[in-house]
Amino acid sequence: MEPHHANKPKPKLSMKHSKFISCKLYISESRNAMAVDAIERASKSDAQVVVVSQFGDNHYNRFRYTLVSYIIDDRSTGEVIYSPIRKVLLAMIEAAFSTIDLESQSGAHPRIGVVDDLSFHPLGQARMEDAASLAKQVASDIGNGLQVPVFLYAAAHPTGKSAGAIRRELGYYRPNYKDNQWLGSMLPDVLPVKPDVGPTHVSHKRGATTVGVTPWIENYNVPVLSKDVATVRRITRRVSGRGGGLPTVQALALFHGDDCTEIACLLDPDHVSAYQVQTVVEQIAGEQGLEVEQGYYTDITKDAILDKYLKIACADD
Repeated sequence: MEPHHANKPKPKLSMKHSKFISCKLYISESRNAMAVDAIERASKSDAQVVVVSQFGDNHYNRFRYTLVSYIIDDRSTGEVIYSPIRKVLLAMIEAAFSTIDLESQSGAHPRIGVVDDLSFHPLGQARMEDAASLAKQVASDIGNGLQVPVFLYAAAHPTGKSAGAIRRELGYYRPNYKDNQWLGSMLPDVLPVKPDVGPTHVSHKRGATTVGVTPWIENYNVPVLSKDVATVRRITRRVSGRGGGLPTVQALALFHGDDCTEIACLLDPDHVSAYQVQTVVEQIAGEQGLEVEQGYYTDITKDAILDKYLKIACADD
């Protein structure tokens, strides 16, 4: 006779775990169907890791995958000891490196590598320290394992150095092709700034990577109907927190087709809303006689992300 507890239902994922993590993985390629397919296949290698949102843009030649999973930590030390997201991220990164050559890649979005950025965000009861612990493990996989230089930022960095500061040191924001485009590898053979993890020598095929930890951020783009990128950049500076505009907002003016320049924004929804961004852009652009279209989110919102993950993951649990 079987023990009485043998027929008890298995606890659902949402009952077993209270700490969750999201990672936004940015890949410098959206036009190469073979590469996109290979990365997508790798993203499905574990049912407890869910791509809750993805967005590709052919003008930027860039793809973002937003992944979510749970984390398990050591209660005595607080260190993250396991998350299935780590293995899935490594599989996606290896797929990207095996199918994309940065030397032949071009687009209207800046980048320093094939795997341009990984930003980690704690969810549920997870803490920033949990996210930082996992981010550093993934950074080691990339830097020490795959021998690609990695720069840490925000809560993953010992002093909280911002992604923007690192990128300015590396010349990230300076187009190197047709004024408003980026083409091929843009980093020297030996980096001018020592990476936090991995070699100082750069492969022109792979480039370098940034890995950071921040509270949840939302991606919101506002199209300005003008091909005068310089003018839109001036508007962008007045919108961004660094330029004295909306606090916490990071913004870039990026060429987006023959008659459009987009203001691509990262914003902290706990401090600034997309409505505020839209209103300020319209006001400043109106002063220049420029027309602005309604902006759009390129990612899922903070309120929906964990619900969507649990609905999908628990269905397979």
